Amino acid sequence: MLTILVLLVVGFAIDVASAFTTAFSRRWGERRGRQVTFVLRNVLGIPMWVVGFILAARAHSPALYTPTFVTQIVAWLLLLAGAVIQVFALLALRSRAAMPSTRDSLVEHGVYGRIRHPIYAGVLLEFAGALLVKPTQMMTLACLMGVVWAWFQARCEEIDLIERLPAYREYMLRVPRFVPYIRKRQGGHQPV
Repeated sequence: MLTILVLLVVGFAIDVASAFTTAFSRRWGERRGRQVTFVLRNVLGIPMWVVGFILAARAHSPALYTPTFVTQIVAWLLLLAGAVIQVFALLALRSRAAMPSTRDSLVEHGVYGRIRHPIYAGVLLEFAGALLVKPTQMMTLACLMGVVWAWFQARCEEIDLIERLPAYREYMLRVPRFVPYIRKRQGGHQPV
């Protein structure tokens, strides 16, 4: 259990550190700043916490309930929805997802026109699906840690994005973070 927690905490912490592309670029230059972000996020952070989740799913831990056919269908639909949202987000961002730069432009089309952080929204759906597939105490802890990480990661990235993309502050006022607005019949917006 300790190994799982260490992998999750350290992986999430390294991933959060990757959010500060602007600071890395100021300190080591544009090219090295991008490389540091890439290594922290894609070589260290994400792989580490993903391994933590795999181990949490495989760990012998008391079940919270017995999954049913319905919960399994819902779980796989959540996992699929999360993956689809992430694919559309990654297609919109292209290389900016893996290796952000201080010279990036703001992406406001596609799924980014509806939510500011579709990759993390997709991950949140996947956490919910994973918990339904494997409803154990260990998986619950891993998913709760993941939810806290996703919120914190998104917030740290927003701090960086405001710094490197001046239009991002106005974009934040128009577009919700994780859950899209549902339009009222009169044409107004209402947060979900």
